[in-house]
Amino acid sequence: MTGLADYRPLRLMAEDAEDLKIMSAMLQDAVAKIGDFAHLPRARRFAFVANRFVWECAADRKRGPFARVRAGCHFDDVKSVRQQNLRSGAKDAVVELLSIRFEPTGDGAGVVALDFAGGGAIRVEVESLNAQLADLSEPWPARLKPEHREA
Repeated sequence: MTGLADYRPLRLMAEDAEDLKIMSAMLQDAVAKIGDFAHLPRARRFAFVANRFVWECAADRKRGPFARVRAGCHFDDVKSVRQQNLRSGAKDAVVELLSIRFEPTGDGAGVVALDFAGGGAIRVEVESLNAQLADLSEPWPARLKPEHREA
């Protein structure tokens, strides 16, 4: 895709670590408020909404137009959720998602790790990997494309 005219709402499912890598790439540099993350124990679900950068329309361009879109993501079959180095009481604090990865523990179970800029993380223990991501809004202009330094 080469521009915003090519934008199509994203809908992805992840059932294994390879699927989750694709979902992670689409959510890289998404921004959200701490209050936009929710563990729903009765539903055995962890869900969040975030403003994701529309990477699929940015290609390798250094100049715009660029866009962000509101997206929702959820994980099912959740056993527990732990936060690390995040101020859970600061509901309006903004975090930037760097990556999502799956750490298997056996028999399809594992931990989904959401890693944030600044060293924060959310660890979601799941019985099996079952995730969905969907765009919820129309895209809006973004001035800048997120940059990453080479390691």
